[in-house]
Amino acid sequence: MTDAMPHMDEAGENDDVVALLRQQHNHIRDLFAEVENATADGRAESFRRLVRMLAVHETAEEEVVHPAARRLFQDGEQVVDDRLKEERAAKEKLSRLDDMNPDDPGFMPALRELRADVLQHAASEEQYEFPRLRENAGAQQLAMLATAVRAAEAMAPTRPHPGAETAAQNFAVGPMAALVDRTRDAVRKAMGNDG
Repeated sequence: MTDAMPHMDEAGENDDVVALLRQQHNHIRDLFAEVENATADGRAESFRRLVRMLAVHETAEEEVVHPAARRLFQDGEQVVDDRLKEERAAKEKLSRLDDMNPDDPGFMPALRELRADVLQHAASEEQYEFPRLRENAGAQQLAMLATAVRAAEAMAPTRPHPGAETAAQNFAVGPMAALVDRTRDAVRKAMGNDG
C-alpha cells in the first residue's frame, strides 16, 4: 500500500494523479455553480470554460487513467467499462448543450441534468476507481500518471466528442478534433465571442 498523502512537484502541482483528479472534480463542481449563478451576459463565457474543462478532463482520464486501472486491479475492466458508459452519456448531453444558446429556456434544466450526471460519475470514480489506483500503484507510478494526465490535457479536444471514450478512439480522432476545436476557440476569441 502506498502513502495516501499527495505530494507537490517543483512547480507546485500535484504529483499524485488521484489528488490531481479530485482537485479537478472540485473545479468542475465550481464551474457548474458558476454557470448556474451567472447573469445572462456571463453565462456563455462560464459555460465555455465548463465545456473545455470537462472535455480535456475526460479525454485525459480515457487516455491515461482508465487504461492504468484496467491493468492495475483485478476487476479494472468492469470498473472502467461502467465509467465509460457514464462518460459517453455525459458527452452526448454536453454536446447537445454545447449546440444550445445559454438563453434558451431549455438550457438551464438540461444543464442541471448534466450536472447531476457528471457529479454522480465523479463520485463513482472517487469511490470505485481512485482508491484502488492508490492501493495498487506506488507513489512513483501515481506521479507518472499525473504527468501523463497533464500532457494528455494539453493536447486534448476542447469540446465533447461522443463515441471517443477509449484511448484508441481518442488517439485516432483526438489530434484532428483538438486542432479543429482549438482553431474554433482561437477564432471565437479573435472575434470577441468567447461564449
